[in-house]
Amino acid sequence: MTAPVRRRTVLLAGAGTLTAGTVLGGGTAPAAAEPAAAPACGPAEEAAADARIAAILRRIRPPRFPDRRYDVRDFGAIGDDATDCTAAIRHAIETCRRDGGGHVVVPPGDYRTGAVHLLSRVDLHLAKGARLAFSQDPADYLPVVATRYEGTECYNYSPFVYAYGQRDIAVTGEGVLDGRADATHWWDWAGNPPPTEGPDKALLIQLAADGVPVEERVFGAGHYLRPNLLQFNRCENVLLEDFTVLDSPMWNLHPVLCRNVTIRGVTVHSPEGPNNDGIDAESCTDVLIENCTISTGDDCIAFKSGKDADGRRVNVPARYAVVRNCEMADGNGGVTAGSETSGGVLDIYVRDCTMSSPHLERAIRIKSNPDRGGTIANIDVRRVEVGQAADSAIEIVLNYANVTTGEYPPDVRGISISHLIVASAPVALNLLGLPDNPLRDIHLHQCRFDAITEPNVIEHVEGLHLNQVWINGSRVDT
Repeated sequence: MTAPVRRRTVLLAGAGTLTAGTVLGGGTAPAAAEPAAAPACGPAEEAAADARIAAILRRIRPPRFPDRRYDVRDFGAIGDDATDCTAAIRHAIETCRRDGGGHVVVPPGDYRTGAVHLLSRVDLHLAKGARLAFSQDPADYLPVVATRYEGTECYNYSPFVYAYGQRDIAVTGEGVLDGRADATHWWDWAGNPPPTEGPDKALLIQLAADGVPVEERVFGAGHYLRPNLLQFNRCENVLLEDFTVLDSPMWNLHPVLCRNVTIRGVTVHSPEGPNNDGIDAESCTDVLIENCTISTGDDCIAFKSGKDADGRRVNVPARYAVVRNCEMADGNGGVTAGSETSGGVLDIYVRDCTMSSPHLERAIRIKSNPDRGGTIANIDVRRVEVGQAADSAIEIVLNYANVTTGEYPPDVRGISISHLIVASAPVALNLLGLPDNPLRDIHLHQCRFDAITEPNVIEHVEGLHLNQVWINGSRVDT
């Protein structure tokens, strides 16, 4: 076993060299040698990973719906960007479900609405040119519903598109879900001056730590916890396909405690909002995210599993997910695990993605701390191209939110990244375990990092394996 690395390091010229305290030289980087064509982990390992992905994909089947269509205009909706269509859309969904299911169609036009609650066997189909323009009045998202706020269960404002305990549900089509959040609606709750969400976040975390029943954790009116744009909670057989999401109050697409989830061809554009994660699959099993384009004010795609005491109470991991052929632009992380990891994040496969933006902080990011707990293992990333990252190409840290002590250190191990090509980033590797809780078994294979200007951080890592890795044209293997 490789001894733990406990120092700030930079990978220098010459294979196998790990030297502390040196910054890579400036000037033009020499041309990098091309990685060998052989699979990073060998044919057997590559085939085994492909077989595991195939097994996941065999279990994922998008729902199918009866060929019945319910035009929301027939229920009183008017796409004039002025009429309140909340009741009309609700009536169409209820009628569709009562008749045995089908497609609730939103034709071209601008439809003002409050909360939209989906029911089993209903596909909400947004035609090209259709826009659901969500109300900016928090009262239009009451009464409160059962939700998960940053990994802690409570009752709060309804997500704008919401379902709880439903089966066979979808949002499809080339239309738009426009959250209409801005600096004076929803986003201002995340900052100063008051009123802001800070006191309510602290209260919710304390209620969970004290074991207060979820039914008694009631927020909503008079409180300032922002809702998600779309949240499906405890649902099965979910399809999100082809639509565009704009300007969410908080997280954009948030399936939580769901099974059999397909998210494909979705565009998320919400780069200015705080905590505006693009797609957060939380405590979900069997998830496919493909052909999506994401630009957000926080992580682009994140896998989560509940936070601290409440996450350990629910204790359901995010497990068996495939991300492929996605494009990430602005965001704190391209593909992320955490920081809410208390139920574990396991068996995540990332393939054939591209990432680049001056505002993309990190490409691959894993973040947790000793208050979280949970196991993060078997994260397998292959064939990702990064044009530009503003911070670290790869970040795996256990001091998230500057928390370095706690009773529930996470177990982070078995991270494999191969065929990662990075054209430009300040730092190649930011790997930070803790003295009594190292990161373990981090594997990089056939990766290339160019235009790196700052030292790597590699502290408290046990079992760091570099195979055919180039930094600024120099090969470093361990």
